[in-house]
Amino acid sequence: MSGSGAAPGPGSGSSPAACRFAHYFVLCGIDADSGLEPDELAVLYQWLEADRHGKSQDAANTTSGENFDQSPLRRTFKSKVLAHYPQNIEWNPFDQDAVNMLCMPKGLSFRTQADNKDPQFHSFIITREDGSRTYGFVLTFYEEVTSKQICTAMQTLYQMHNAEQYSSVYASSSCSMDSLASSIDEGDATSLLKLQRYNSYDINRDTLYVSKSICLITPLPFMQACRKFLLQLHKAVTSQQPPPLPLESYIHNILYEVPLPPPGRSLKFYGVYEPVICQRPGPNELPLSDYPLREACELLGLENLVQVFTCVLLEMQILLYSQDYQRLMTVAEGITTLLFPFQWQHVYVPILPASLLHFLDAPVPYLMGLQSKEGTDRSKLELPQEANLCFVDIDNHFIELPEEFPQFPNKVDFIQELSEVLLQFGIPPEGSLHCSESATKLKNMVLKDLANDKKNGNVPTNNVSVYELLKGSETIARLQALAKRTGVTVGKIDFPASLSEKEKDLKLQCEEADLRDSQLNVQLREVFANRFTQMFADYEAFVIQTAQDMESWLTSREQMQNFDKASFLSDQPEPYLPFLSRFIETQMFATFIDNKIMSQWEEKDPLLRVFDSRIEKMRLYNVRAPTLRTSIYQKCSSLKEAAQSIEQRLMKMDHTAIHPHLLDMKIGQGKYEQGFFPKLQSDVLATGPANNNRWVSRSTTAQRRKERLRQNAEHIGLDSDLREKYMQEARSLGKNLRQPKLSDLSPAVIAQTNWKFVEGLLKECRMKGKSALWSHLIQFQDREEKQEHLTDSPVALGPERRKSDSGVMLPTLRVSLIQDMRHVQNMTEIKTDVGRARAWIRLSLEKKLLSQHLKQLLSNQPLTKKLYKRYAFLRCEEEREQFLYHLLSLNAVDYFCFTSVFTTIMIPYRSVIIPIKKLSNAIITSNPWICVSGELGDTGVMQIPKNLLEMTFECQNLGKLTTVQIGHDNSGLLAKWLVDCVMVRNEITGHTYRFPCGRWLGKGVDDGSLERILIGELMTSASDEDLGKQCRTPPQQKSPTTTRRLSITSLTGKPAKPNAGQIQEGIGEAVNNIVKHFHKPEKERGSLTVLLCGENGLVAALEQVFHHGFKSARIFHKNVFIWDFVEKAVAYFESTDQILDNEDDMLIQKPSCKTFCHYVNAVNTAPRNIGKDGKFQILVCLGTRDHLLPQWIPLLAECPAITRMYEENALLRDHMTVNSLIRILQTIQDFTIVLEGSLIKGVDV
Repeated sequence: MSGSGAAPGPGSGSSPAACRFAHYFVLCGIDADSGLEPDELAVLYQWLEADRHGKSQDAANTTSGENFDQSPLRRTFKSKVLAHYPQNIEWNPFDQDAVNMLCMPKGLSFRTQADNKDPQFHSFIITREDGSRTYGFVLTFYEEVTSKQICTAMQTLYQMHNAEQYSSVYASSSCSMDSLASSIDEGDATSLLKLQRYNSYDINRDTLYVSKSICLITPLPFMQACRKFLLQLHKAVTSQQPPPLPLESYIHNILYEVPLPPPGRSLKFYGVYEPVICQRPGPNELPLSDYPLREACELLGLENLVQVFTCVLLEMQILLYSQDYQRLMTVAEGITTLLFPFQWQHVYVPILPASLLHFLDAPVPYLMGLQSKEGTDRSKLELPQEANLCFVDIDNHFIELPEEFPQFPNKVDFIQELSEVLLQFGIPPEGSLHCSESATKLKNMVLKDLANDKKNGNVPTNNVSVYELLKGSETIARLQALAKRTGVTVGKIDFPASLSEKEKDLKLQCEEADLRDSQLNVQLREVFANRFTQMFADYEAFVIQTAQDMESWLTSREQMQNFDKASFLSDQPEPYLPFLSRFIETQMFATFIDNKIMSQWEEKDPLLRVFDSRIEKMRLYNVRAPTLRTSIYQKCSSLKEAAQSIEQRLMKMDHTAIHPHLLDMKIGQGKYEQGFFPKLQSDVLATGPANNNRWVSRSTTAQRRKERLRQNAEHIGLDSDLREKYMQEARSLGKNLRQPKLSDLSPAVIAQTNWKFVEGLLKECRMKGKSALWSHLIQFQDREEKQEHLTDSPVALGPERRKSDSGVMLPTLRVSLIQDMRHVQNMTEIKTDVGRARAWIRLSLEKKLLSQHLKQLLSNQPLTKKLYKRYAFLRCEEEREQFLYHLLSLNAVDYFCFTSVFTTIMIPYRSVIIPIKKLSNAIITSNPWICVSGELGDTGVMQIPKNLLEMTFECQNLGKLTTVQIGHDNSGLLAKWLVDCVMVRNEITGHTYRFPCGRWLGKGVDDGSLERILIGELMTSASDEDLGKQCRTPPQQKSPTTTRRLSITSLTGKPAKPNAGQIQEGIGEAVNNIVKHFHKPEKERGSLTVLLCGENGLVAALEQVFHHGFKSARIFHKNVFIWDFVEKAVAYFESTDQILDNEDDMLIQKPSCKTFCHYVNAVNTAPRNIGKDGKFQILVCLGTRDHLLPQWIPLLAECPAITRMYEENALLRDHMTVNSLIRILQTIQDFTIVLEGSLIKGVDV
């Protein structure tokens, strides 16, 4: 019942059974000889549950296998397989226990005439050891119990049950009743009598009914066809008139005379009253799935369906919960069908029998369905406490998702596209259609329309002659002879409206509703399949195929990687990564890749074959504009075509099975009795016809092979014609392509246009797992390294040679094509040549050397001639020059396509600290340290060797660098240190960052700081600046200069102080930049740290406000800083209880004062040696993050210390200016501001 994989074909054996529509017909029910037997497995489970919850074994009432708490009609009794035909099939043995358990998962059910006895349909799956599946379709109905022994036994059980209930009511203060019964008040005998009447059985008054099941077991899931056939069988049993033929005729027909429809064909066979139609998808279509996705969408709603689908993809534990077995199957099969081209590889039990409930505790991924008991409170269900459990309450339209759940890529657009498909069929995407009152009315209207619609084959009730009914049948002669011998008169009978006359306007030979369900099924599946086709269009390029033969591959399978995960993820859009990084680690993805590798030695897996053909078709149609790596949603374009293929197969039946006919049966057996399923004659159902059926021989004829070859040839021919057509269009498009002038384009347009070009270049690196580019590079590397001992390989001096006033500079970075190749070759995460080629392109593009490297590569003409044919694009000098010129324009934009993708690689960095030697000590005695931070992490504190200003270090990729923390321990006599800036360079990409400082580090100098946080800026090379002028690139925003930092204690003279108007304008500009930052798309946003702490940032603008009118003259030869004013304000707030005279104002201000004091004290007590200006920066950053600045500004403006420390004309003493400042700061209140860790490290608020 559990296993993995989807159902493969029915087999390729020579046995005729391999081609049968159905393998077994099964009858389950009560064994009259053995009588009422408690279900031992269910009883054992109740005992285990009681034991697990610490109850006594007696509490489980397992004595003699009975539970006296439950009324006998609600107890579980053992069912049995009464008959199955044929007895056995060699290659698909009959598993009696499994079939019995799944046909009647709850065992036998008893009813009386007062209960609902409607027949119930459900289906199940048995998964064999090899992973193949067998499908079961079950109709459960109720028959009257004719055995007096069983009726008497039920009466006895009720007497015992009532006695037990009566004694428990009067012996104790409470009584435990069946879940359906209402609770009984203590000592209330009247309630007890009511209960007995409500839930009782009296042999003299009541009629007892017991459940019975008829089942078809098939190799393929033709659910709708089997359901119709079983319903017709049941109708024949309950009808007032006997069926036209004995039931054995119809069962024999479907077991032995109805074939499986061939792929891409439709089949009509005959039930008791009307024909049944089914069809099978073609070899290039999505696999067969007959479970209606319409129902799954109505039951769950699209949002929930996609969420559960994502859980299944990530191989979590999924538990489905419903009262209805068929709902469990519909949702389970629907979701697993949508996984194409992947297959669920773990435990799969859509219907979990009660006796196997302990399976839920298994610590493995599973997809199981659990039936809920009617009236049971779901909150009482004890679920496994697993973090990755997805609980799906189908009946209540509710799901509980696991923790840390990544969303499916493009989920919103995906659901929108699915909604459009559903709405075309009149189905609301939110689901719950089955529950709503309006839906019930709609359903009734639809059924009424169908009943009166002649296209559906429905006509009003009429009298039909049996002779007329069977006229034209091959069995009519035998029927006439039989009628004459027995003296039976064939007259008119009242026959339900199930068979129609021939209708001229009958276009389709199945009901319209079934056709629409089939079309909806295939269109929804096409949308899901299209998502995987788009996401994994290039998966083949990353498959690692190293083994030479299958045996060696299988031997070393566990030790080797089969997919280049790092390279694949590096090529995906960033929004996809949370999902894809987890999905490619699943067993279903590993199996998919294994199947791909195995396909080079054996026949390709059917799902893989269909998926690969879809990828090839997509490439064929995209010759003119290759599909680029993008997160832009692309809708499915094959919906109409898929729906048409369904309809066309039903326009004309490809195959019609033999009509049911009279069998050579014994006279007098199989007598019809209304309401009772007859005892079938085993001898006629045990074996099929002696002669080989015509449909068996047809299935192996050469004609069918010829037809397949002809279709394949047509397909290939069509592909070739389309290919030539699109190639011609591509060539003409290339001729008309005009190269734009660089001066015409802005950097944004260049980035947008040329990145698509680079994406295309990355795509062209793929060549069936090989890379033409990497092969070219390797051969170039070999030739260059052979010549290295004779002459030095070409080395370009990088533009990074930078000299400061102190004479200290970064050493020249060696730039060469070979060196960049070696960087890529050292990346162990990349396993394939395609991945290496793409990494090299990304690195070259980020270094702005792609055009230069390719020019050097192609300048080796002997090698180019060796590798490429004469007509190749790269052998044409004019086109090659245009190509390189086009690539040169990419240098106008800063790309981080290498740094932002390979986030886990180790990267060497080089840092240089540049002091201002004219004013600083030549030698320092303290122990300096540095910590470099980037968007992806930081280095931690690194000690710098004494008096060495340059150091190299290696750490995991930091991403774009943002801040540097620098400091020392103030030890020794010469501890004071004046730092101009810090330079840090990524030794692989060559990106160089400058972190300006211009301040002292030391006690008793400047603001007494032993540690400073420096904000970085990416340096541009001279060649970049020249190209930027050529492209009219606006200058980059610079990071903070020394001017702002030395605004109080300038080393080189006092800078010009800004006036009040300029300061107010600066505040507005700083806040406006933050607002614009958050209104940009997330991928286009720059550094928020620069907007807060950089030049023209918010901190700098507020410093200007606080400096205006500040009495900063030396007091007793000591500098006064803004932080001194802040501390005086805190001292005032903490020392006085009466903050304002007005009590209302006091209520408003008091919490703000407490918060302000708390934050300032937290900054002061942080275990860091940051100076006073640095502390002010931290306070502003925290106030911005927590949206407190508009509360703090008026507090400081009203503080008495302001009159002592500020001139009268200061901005902070002007009420209108303060109110204006508050309003401006309130505009950033709605944004979620996340501060970089280095800015507030050690501050606990």
